[in-house]
Amino acid sequence: MSLKIRLSRGGAKKRPFYRLVVADSRMPRDGRFIERIGTFDPLKAKDAADRLVVDAEKAKAWIAKGAQATDRVARLLETIGVGKRDARSNPEKAKPKKKAQERAAAAASAAEAAAAAAAAPADDAAAE
Repeated sequence: MSLKIRLSRGGAKKRPFYRLVVADSRMPRDGRFIERIGTFDPLKAKDAADRLVVDAEKAKAWIAKGAQATDRVARLLETIGVGKRDARSNPEKAKPKKKAQERAAAAASAAEAAAAAAAAPADDAAAE
C-alpha cells in the first residue's frame, strides 16, 4: 500500500481550508484517510501561528514508515523543520527560444552602442 501525506480540502467555496492527512494514494483527495495529522489555513497571514498546525512527531513517524509527502506538503513540513524538500531545477523548456535569444542579444548590443556613444562625447570634453 502506497501512503501519501497530502492535503484534503474543506471549507466553503472560495474559502479553502485544508487538513493534512495520511491516506492511501488510491483514495480520492477528500475521501477515506488513515490519520489526520494537522491543518493548514491559506487565508491566514503567513506569520500567523495557527496558519499551519501539524503534529510533527506523527509526521516524522509516518515518513519513517514510508509515507511520501506531496510537493506542497513537503514544502509546508520543511517550514516546521520536518524533513527536507528536494530542490527542483528548471527544465530546458523554460529557457527562451531562438528568436527571443536573438532579440535579447540585439537589445544588449544596442544598449552597449548607446553607452559607448554617450561616453565618447564626455571623453572629448575632458580632453579639451
